[in-house]
Amino acid sequence: MRTNRWDDHYTRRAKDEKWLARSVYKLQEIDCKFKLIGKGHRLLDLGCYPGSWSQYGINEVGPEGDVVGIDINCPIGISSPNFRFIQADIFTFDIKRLVRELSPRDLVMSDLAPQTTGIRSTDTSRSLSLARKAAEISLALLKKKGHFLCKVLEGEDFRPFKSEMSVYFRQIRLLRPKATRKRSSEVYIVGLELIEQSNG
Repeated sequence: MRTNRWDDHYTRRAKDEKWLARSVYKLQEIDCKFKLIGKGHRLLDLGCYPGSWSQYGINEVGPEGDVVGIDINCPIGISSPNFRFIQADIFTFDIKRLVRELSPRDLVMSDLAPQTTGIRSTDTSRSLSLARKAAEISLALLKKKGHFLCKVLEGEDFRPFKSEMSVYFRQIRLLRPKATRKRSSEVYIVGLELIEQSNG
């Protein structure tokens, strides 16, 4: 009998533990390694649907912190007084408005993914466009020594992007979490401690 390859260990575990998606275990591993989220922190979750990263963030920041999620699709199942959802496309949303309403942030995290075509060069290019936009938003909203976490599909333009980010953060680290599917080319780039802000 053939098993559904998507119904793996992490998918079943997420259902059992009441998380909205298996991707929570990627964030959990990254956070445990780099200590990105603390009590009272203010987070921005780009591409927050279906909501597991926001769920995790809410748990970690506690009642004194807050999480804002932005996505085209609204996550279902998050009811917390310190969570706010903004329905928007990050490519058309006014960053100045975000700065006025949300800055400063301790962490900007992005699990944004493109609509894949199966053509590697196209998919990696679209992923990098999302990553660059997430980086632009993070540089506008992060407080000094704030952190940036972003998923990106590795391609030929990934290395220049990593080099660009190293200008702004004290450290740039890469991680491929254990919960990443074996066939995926995704990697997470972690910018630790913002040292220069684009908004002055």
